[in-house]
Order: sequence, then structure tokens, then C-alpha cells
Amino acid sequence: MNAGDVVWGGLIVAGAAFETYALRTARAGDTLSESTRRWFRVHTKAGAICFAVAWTGFGVWYLDHILR
Repeated sequence: MNAGDVVWGGLIVAGAAFETYALRTARAGDTLSESTRRWFRVHTKAGAICFAVAWTGFGVWYLDHILR
């Protein structure tokens, strides 16, 4: 295990802990999916397209990045 593993692991654990807290408190706008919808403004056509392009682009890049 190296320092990067500790940092990335800590970020994942912190994110999972906050998501669990957000789901348990049931306050509107606290979860990652609600925040993502707000940040990309997916209620608009332009926002939905922007999110779809960004998510697909990231997914394709990451898959290629990991497999090579």
C-alpha cells in the first residue's frame, strides 16, 4: 500500500459516508445524484446534453485508460 492508496481510499470512504448521511437525513439536494443534476442543470436540454457528453466521454476515456 502506498500514499496514493491511502488518499484515494480516504476520499472514497468520505464520499460514501457523506452519501449515507445524506440518504439518512433525507434533506433535498444533499445526495451526489441531486448535486450532479443541479451542477449540470439537466432539467434543460443543453444541460442534459452536456452531462451526457461529459459522462460518456469520461467513461470511454477511463475504460481505455484502465485497460491499456
